[in-house]
Amino acid sequence: MKIVFYFIASLLLTVPLFAQKFKPCGVAAIETKFDGKNTIRVIADTSIKTFDEPTFAKLAGSNFHNGTIEVNVLSKFIPGAPDWARGFIGIAFRINNDNSKFECIYVRPDNGRANDQIRRNHSTQYFSYPDHKFSDFRKTDPEKYESYADMGMNEWIKIKIVVKGGHARLYINESKQPCLIVNDLKYGADSSGAIGLWVGNWTEGYFSNLKISNGGATNNYKK
Repeated sequence: MKIVFYFIASLLLTVPLFAQKFKPCGVAAIETKFDGKNTIRVIADTSIKTFDEPTFAKLAGSNFHNGTIEVNVLSKFIPGAPDWARGFIGIAFRINNDNSKFECIYVRPDNGRANDQIRRNHSTQYFSYPDHKFSDFRKTDPEKYESYADMGMNEWIKIKIVVKGGHARLYINESKQPCLIVNDLKYGADSSGAIGLWVGNWTEGYFSNLKISNGGATNNYKK
């Protein structure tokens, strides 16, 4: 039988209660109202200079193996962002206890409508921390773990990630077909762990309506 749990966010939630749900790692995170929605605002630490790092708000108590993760995201640049900033935002999953290993799929909204086709081809990204970052894949497997999808900065983007064993599929904005297919998740078919709301360098991200289907149960985190 399918069991549905609803966790309704309130703007009156205290910081300690928030901290019990999402544990910031390399980011600042707070519950806030944005664009008429209850959201989790996650802001990258600009002192972190390297890419594809454990920079997320980790959902406390989550343990994800196979299933579906859905969330609406909106990406903004932190003031002073350099030219190479792309609004990196997505979902980390199967995060281990000390945040030293995890899988991640994210998008680069600023690339989605660029006039440069190569940049468009880099609109989505899979990486596996710490040994398989985007820069490693571009050397060993160029184009295999990136793809194009239509999206933009400062607009809501629906992300859906379907994970089964060593495979993952990314769907954008209700598309019936995945825009990114990963057939060899680097930590293998049997790994599991927490879920994190991930942002990259110079990104201020908003996350709303997080929904996790895992092992037959569906959790709706109304953010």
